[in-house]
Amino acid sequence: MTPPPSAARFDGHAALLTGAGQGIGAATARRLAAEGAAVLVTDLDAARAGKTAAEIREHGGRADSLACDVGDRAAVDSAVAHAVAVFGRLDVLVNNAYANHEDAPLFEDEADESWDHTLDVTLTGPYRCSRAALPHLVASGRGAIVNIGSVNGEQDFGGHAYSAAKAGLASLTRTLAGHAGPRGVRVNLVAPGTIRTDAWTGRDADLARATALYPLGRLGAPDDIASAVAFLASSDASWITGTTLRVDGGLLGVNEGFRRAMRGDG
Repeated sequence: MTPPPSAARFDGHAALLTGAGQGIGAATARRLAAEGAAVLVTDLDAARAGKTAAEIREHGGRADSLACDVGDRAAVDSAVAHAVAVFGRLDVLVNNAYANHEDAPLFEDEADESWDHTLDVTLTGPYRCSRAALPHLVASGRGAIVNIGSVNGEQDFGGHAYSAAKAGLASLTRTLAGHAGPRGVRVNLVAPGTIRTDAWTGRDADLARATALYPLGRLGAPDDIASAVAFLASSDASWITGTTLRVDGGLLGVNEGFRRAMRGDG
């Protein structure tokens, strides 16, 4: 578990996180709890959500868990209502749940079902969650939404539907920030690069090749993203809204592949 920072920025706050049974979502739930937040850990897999919440409680944090399919409006509404009922308020929403499907070899062979499912979970899911949570975030007087995007939303790394959904989420972040700002709610997005999570299990060779493209010489860890989310959700970012924060080890800012090619070292 992430060690508690020196200042508990989220004392008295309640947060709801989607897709938080593992990876980035779980790390973020642990980080917010370590800083004092009561967290509702939601995930499509109830057992995963329960495990993350139990780990938080074992370390002295306050956490509850709930199965939630962000593709189901009733499930989303129930999750938000549950958070408010259990914690008495809702201050932070972290939209982390996503879906991804491997591209067909030819674009014209892409299946509608794969496209629809990826966009429904990855883009429309945050829309559903934000819509349900917004009245409570407004009522808190310090509400914040942090969406988890991707470098795929800014540059071509493959994944037609996933990339389109993440680009759409960045756009939704900006438009919702404009709408919610006058109501006291900030909306921002974190765009991770390659993060070592279970999604990469069995792909060590791919990860090794990807590492060479990062100017900082390593891939990201879930805690790297959790730290950025905690910043954007906290009062330390009280004058930041509508922004995309790249947490990508320099991937988009420096063309390391080109630099290596020009040096002749691969």
